Amino acid sequence: MNGQLIPWDEARVHVLTHALHYGTGVFEGIRCYETENGPAIFRLKDHLRRLADSARIYLIKIPYSEQQLSDAVIQTIRANELKECYIRLIAYFGYGELGLNPLHNPVDVAIAAFPLVTYFGEEGLRQGVRCKVSSWCRLDPRVLPPLAKATANYLNSALAKVEALQAGCDEAIFLTTSGTVSEGSGENIFIVKNQELITPWVGAGPLQGITMASVKEIAKDLGMRVVEREILREELYLAEEAFLTGTAAEVTPICEIDGRIIGNVTRGPFTEKLQAAFFDMVHGKNAAYLKWLTYI
Repeated sequence: MNGQLIPWDEARVHVLTHALHYGTGVFEGIRCYETENGPAIFRLKDHLRRLADSARIYLIKIPYSEQQLSDAVIQTIRANELKECYIRLIAYFGYGELGLNPLHNPVDVAIAAFPLVTYFGEEGLRQGVRCKVSSWCRLDPRVLPPLAKATANYLNSALAKVEALQAGCDEAIFLTTSGTVSEGSGENIFIVKNQELITPWVGAGPLQGITMASVKEIAKDLGMRVVEREILREELYLAEEAFLTGTAAEVTPICEIDGRIIGNVTRGPFTEKLQAAFFDMVHGKNAAYLKWLTYI
């Protein structure tokens, strides 16, 4: 916290922390994987760059350089003696003045590293998850900037996630206010149709995911045609395959959407191929993608 290693139980904030009351923070979720050459953080520089972009949008002046943050992430993983872990990095307006204007408050930065099991479980990775289109829409850019990974944005996601769980599903899918597909509650979404890998374009408001970008590059390297465009809700039901991508979700197949079975009820061949290539990549088994690994 703020440049110092702090015992887990002592990592506390004041009850009048600005971000607690108004959601004025930005964050990143990052993964570290075990490889033959030791633990390696996946696309650390890209995550730090997106953090800086989110902070710029919200006028949050992070008091540390990208190199200092990178070193601090590595230091935190080492201190916890972790081989594989999830890293949560957050920059937020802290305790100072309570009011809508955050700019007179200090900017605090914290990094936590801890073990993380597979987000949807091993069965979810193999068999797929059940999704429902949410009654809540993805944030419109006229309301809050969806390109920023901001804490406030995720209240929208929490509503959609809880709604999906209470309906007996695993995950929600957001539509835009105009009715086209945007993303999951915390993941990007892809569908496969007629030998094309299709994902919503940036205008639909999906967070520009690091895992999403990685999967698009893998797909192109495997000779798949990748298309970014508007996706209609009905196209989800008619997809040959569908899957979610994200730091926590990794590459997770979708087996059902709104009671419609997708493909053959289980992980499809395109999804399986991309999933296998993704896990080879993050575990350092493909030399072509070693550029994305930061070894501890």
